[in-house]
Amino acid sequence: MTHLKVLWRLTKLIMALSIVFAAGLHADQTDERLNELFEQLLLVSDPAILRETENLIWEIWLEHDSNDVQRLLTLGTEAMTGRQFPEALLIFSQIVENFPDFAEGWNKRATLFYLIGNTDASINDIKKTLELEPRHFGALSGLALVYLQQGEFALAEAAFERLIAIHPNSAAAQNNLRLVRERRAQSVI
Repeated sequence: MTHLKVLWRLTKLIMALSIVFAAGLHADQTDERLNELFEQLLLVSDPAILRETENLIWEIWLEHDSNDVQRLLTLGTEAMTGRQFPEALLIFSQIVENFPDFAEGWNKRATLFYLIGNTDASINDIKKTLELEPRHFGALSGLALVYLQQGEFALAEAAFERLIAIHPNSAAAQNNLRLVRERRAQSVI
């Protein structure tokens, strides 16, 4: 698909967003199904069940009442994956501007900011994601990794600890916390 066709599709979707925004749709990090899934994360240690539970949570986070928002998320993610960063930024910024209560819009833009090296903007968007969905283990992991990249080991450790409080059986989070603590100990020596 040519660059112009992509921009035309984006323009049409963004115009549709303004109509949908007027309808006052809500974000899906408020979905009641999440409570049970997060309880399961606290109780289950089987890696296959944990992975399935995580995937269900991600599916809910990515849902939105508006098909247009979901299409924009898909287009933005494809643009980001294809390293078309200006297009992805345009899309994600439109989502957060028109649907500021949709946590996953903020999280996607935070990821994009991280990829382009704007860690301060990434942190700001992660904080907004966590304000809307404090249990967002993806955002917490991202926050910890940004702090780790910045050499802020105490902040990275705190973010991984928050993540483990929500998702205690995440082997990756436990391993990352151990690595951060080792780095902190080495930096003190």
